[in-house]
Amino acid sequence: MEEKKKYFYITTPIYYASGNIHIGHTYCNVAADTIARYKRIMGYTVRFMTGSDEHGEKIQKKAIAAGMEPQAYVDKIAASFKEVWKAMDISYDYYVRTTDESHMACVKKVFTRLLNQGDIYLGKYEGWYCTPCESFFTDSQVGEEHLCPDCHRPVHWESEDSYFLNVKKYVPDLLRFYEEHPEFCRKDKLNEMINTFIKPGLDDLCITRTSFDWGVPIDEDKRHIVYVWIDALLNYISALGYLSQDDHLMKEFWSPDTQIIQLAGRDINRFHTIYWPILLMALGLRCPDQIIVHGLLLTKSGVKLSKSLGNAPSPYPLIERYSVDSLRYYLVREMQFGEDGEFTPMRFIDRLNADLANNYGNLVNRTLSMVNRYLDGVIPSYAEPTSELTVKIYKDAEEKIQEYFRLMDSFDITQGTGKAMEMLSLASKYFDEIAPWNQAKNGNEALLKESLYTACELIRIGSILLSPVMPEKTKAALDQENVPEELRTVESIQRHDGLSGRHVNELVPLFPRLKKDEELKFLTELIDGKQK
Repeated sequence: MEEKKKYFYITTPIYYASGNIHIGHTYCNVAADTIARYKRIMGYTVRFMTGSDEHGEKIQKKAIAAGMEPQAYVDKIAASFKEVWKAMDISYDYYVRTTDESHMACVKKVFTRLLNQGDIYLGKYEGWYCTPCESFFTDSQVGEEHLCPDCHRPVHWESEDSYFLNVKKYVPDLLRFYEEHPEFCRKDKLNEMINTFIKPGLDDLCITRTSFDWGVPIDEDKRHIVYVWIDALLNYISALGYLSQDDHLMKEFWSPDTQIIQLAGRDINRFHTIYWPILLMALGLRCPDQIIVHGLLLTKSGVKLSKSLGNAPSPYPLIERYSVDSLRYYLVREMQFGEDGEFTPMRFIDRLNADLANNYGNLVNRTLSMVNRYLDGVIPSYAEPTSELTVKIYKDAEEKIQEYFRLMDSFDITQGTGKAMEMLSLASKYFDEIAPWNQAKNGNEALLKESLYTACELIRIGSILLSPVMPEKTKAALDQENVPEELRTVESIQRHDGLSGRHVNELVPLFPRLKKDEELKFLTELIDGKQK
């Protein structure tokens, strides 16, 4: 496994407070939460941050349409976001809001610092503006039809006095940084940004607006508010107390020794891989170790799940019907992290049945049922394996465990989780081959006890490995085995004798098998908006 650092800081993008959270948003937060939980069980001191982006023209217009003041509007939205993350079991350490006084104070101080050092200047901005994306675009980017290249909605021409960040000055430093830190972002995703935005000539970045007033006003000229993206990007360090009187978190979690990982969807790649590093360079701060640009959640036909298209269901019905861990598992396991992924009813049903009901859940149910039936509910004492099948399963399991750690350390949570499930599949195969029921029938008590102990032990190990993605169900499995806390740690995985004499608790099925036709109807209606 990789050499570990003491501190680990992980962030998600902060979500725009213009509407409710749907499963497309939950994908990123579940991925970040899985990584954060993994790092915690590996002994890191973790800081996991998420939040809401609450300024901008679009939000101001939405508040007016709702008959509300902007602050009251975003207060309501932020509260709904937090409820979703609670329901999704997202273990964030801090929730930042761009309307927080501490954040706004940081933004003002950063603006003043960059202005004083000559990295910001006053000019006039003229260009095509997309209100939903809060972004300016050039003639070539919007084309003859004047459509936003990101969301494909109409743009409009705007002209106003604005302050600009001199990004051209930092382009050579940025390109050198890319070369010296190839791990910063996946090569194909970075090359796309270089070829699309940097090589054609990166314009200086407009960072203030005067045509609306819902934002952070700068001290130098109250007519100007800081452009929403600069406001939003600074949340990653304002949340650590940057430029405040209490900056101990900044010293701990933005230090040279901290591993800093930031997640961003591919639709906001350029802000995180171009403008964010430039902003940090201008401030004399280090850049993150890695920007993980993940894909988008799509329909079967390749259309992005989004609230504007009305094709992205709320996570609540899925949580209520299938459990939060089933949804979390699907999001992590079904979609290769870093690529676009599909949410389709059939794939959802098939994945949950194959991995959770038929494999993990069935192994737990069969094993503990037989411990109850043949051994009066007491896990037998550990003994050195005598069966070749038992010796082999421990060896094969160890290989999967090591592959799991290698993949999880490199943040491939999809394949890492897959290795843990593969280990449990091997355990199920072992269970069928050694057939404890036949050992009981034939009076082979030693092999009966060996096989059931081994199955219990592999369930324990698999549950520990799967705990970052399914914290609730893995805890339930460990509870049913009556596993003590000291045997629920990564460090305990190599110790195989700890379950001896444990009396198993009441058996409750973890993942009932789904009836395909019934669930297909429910999920199809949910996506079509017929189910609430």
